[in-house]
Amino acid sequence: MAIAAAIRLLPPTAVSRRSLSSSCSPSFGFCRLRSSSFQQPSTVKATAGQRPGFHVFSSMSIQTPEKSSPASFLDHKESGILHFFKYHGLGNDFILVDNRDSSEPKITPEQAVKLCDRNFGIGADGVIFAMPGINGTDYTMRIFNSDGSEPEMCGNGVRCFARFIAELENLNGKQSFTVHTGAGLIIPEIQRWKDVPTKLPPNKDQSAVKAKLDVDGLTWNVTCVSMGNPHCVTFGTETSKDLQVDDLNLAEIGPKFEHHVMFPSRTNTEFVQVFSPSHLKMRVWERGAGATLACGTGACAVVVAAVLEGCAERNCTVDLPGGPLDIEWREDDNHVYMTGPAEVVFYGSVPL
Repeated sequence: MAIAAAIRLLPPTAVSRRSLSSSCSPSFGFCRLRSSSFQQPSTVKATAGQRPGFHVFSSMSIQTPEKSSPASFLDHKESGILHFFKYHGLGNDFILVDNRDSSEPKITPEQAVKLCDRNFGIGADGVIFAMPGINGTDYTMRIFNSDGSEPEMCGNGVRCFARFIAELENLNGKQSFTVHTGAGLIIPEIQRWKDVPTKLPPNKDQSAVKAKLDVDGLTWNVTCVSMGNPHCVTFGTETSKDLQVDDLNLAEIGPKFEHHVMFPSRTNTEFVQVFSPSHLKMRVWERGAGATLACGTGACAVVVAAVLEGCAERNCTVDLPGGPLDIEWREDDNHVYMTGPAEVVFYGSVPL
């Protein structure tokens, strides 16, 4: 299932009504999400080696979705048991929890860390909660990263969340609903430099574009973009502008960017290789999650940064370790459109 989302670029002080089939209001922090082909699959294949009803370990049961829907599975209420669904968007995987009956997450950040552990838990980059809407929205989305921190939002997570809701509510065809996130809007807004938590000074139209960032004595050229969450995008260093992303030791360099003194709230970092003006490749170090297979808001930030630096067109394919995303930053309506998959992997229950 491919889910397309739009992002609108506005000046920092602008107050307007946004439309993607309908309008959004920043004061309420919500927007309409128009998704293509919200369809209830009749079957979903398990990953290699999985069988319906098998036990990962003695206290957790996992099933592959067959004829039952998320709604029917979640109808079974048991005290002290957490029902969950596992989704991924290009390998950026999440545990989805139906939390619509409470405004507080059903598990703590510490419990989320345990569930995300890939050796002793379910394994995921984060836990996403589908919660009651606030300020007139239909739903609220909250996320706990695999380290227990809470990000503002996540592009791949939004797509997984949207499909989860569509299947919970049995929505067929094109549907829209409003979602509140920590970033305010489910479809994030690209903001100007002053809205990005960085100490780097602006150098182009009040933005930090191709700014100099010293990391362990090496000077990197970076562009800072906010997609509701902070992104530091780099295409190379001062001495080596043609970055070969597969040669990077991401586990070593990623944390140095994330915890750099210039980013007081930490940052997501995208390392980008340019194949052509319409074809980019990126690897990402996500704030609070580390190296992941995909990052939707990161891919959007990469295209925006590439356009600002003059090295790419507005319509690009962005290759990530988990697969490609199609990103378009339209000049006519100033929206960024992201299209990519969201797939259910399995579902199950775990005692708390």
